[in-house]
Amino acid sequence: MPQLLVKPSASSGKVLDVTPHSAGWTYVGFALHRLKAGESVGAATGEREVCLVLVSGTAEITAGAKDFGAVGERKSPFAGKPAAVYVPGQAEWEARAVTDVELAVCSAPALTQKAARLIAPDTMSQETRGQGTNTRHVTNILPETDPTADSLLVVEVITPGGHTSSYPPHKHDRDDLPRESYLEETYYHRLDPPQGFGFQRVYTDDRALDETMLIEDGVVTLVPKGYHPCAAIHGYDLYYLNVMAGPKRTWKFHNQKEHEWLLGR
Repeated sequence: MPQLLVKPSASSGKVLDVTPHSAGWTYVGFALHRLKAGESVGAATGEREVCLVLVSGTAEITAGAKDFGAVGERKSPFAGKPAAVYVPGQAEWEARAVTDVELAVCSAPALTQKAARLIAPDTMSQETRGQGTNTRHVTNILPETDPTADSLLVVEVITPGGHTSSYPPHKHDRDDLPRESYLEETYYHRLDPPQGFGFQRVYTDDRALDETMLIEDGVVTLVPKGYHPCAAIHGYDLYYLNVMAGPKRTWKFHNQKEHEWLLGR
């Protein structure tokens, strides 16, 4: 199995690149570009659909022959909602940085013909999950209730320092609807302040997979199967951008029985 922790390969340009081939799975792709003002990046989607997420900064984006103009306003992933653009399969996109930009390229198989569209911040729902030191704040960028996409599910989460997230431990690694859906998943992690760290564990019931990873600013963790809780240490807020996809575009998870009692507290 490939390493589950992926670190940036450079400080600028395409700094992260997770493909189905490199991850050893079928559906999810994730790349991250860091651009200086005036720099640009673009690609053809081919047989995959793409969600471009402005993690930070402003970029002029064209996609599917549509010009969306300047997209994105926030200066960091901890400063409000993002902006995003959905790009269907068999289309081209380009982003030109107006300011310094961190651009996430989330991808999964395209199954039908759709139109490119802007996903504006004011259209994204937000919710707070959990309680006590399990509280975290969620922004739904491309949830399953949004019919725009064929395969992609995209969400942002901010976990305050000292809190846990993706907890109690849950998994979604069986195609067993309506009880559980099979979804591959990536976590792109950021920390505030950036010198902080956190932890994430990925493990199965039989412990055939059991890895605990040090989370530092700018890394990606892969979740091919199993439970995958994470924790932010005191003093450092944890942001992550989740990308999920599988044979069915629905998020149905199974809680680990040993820890499910926590939901009743």
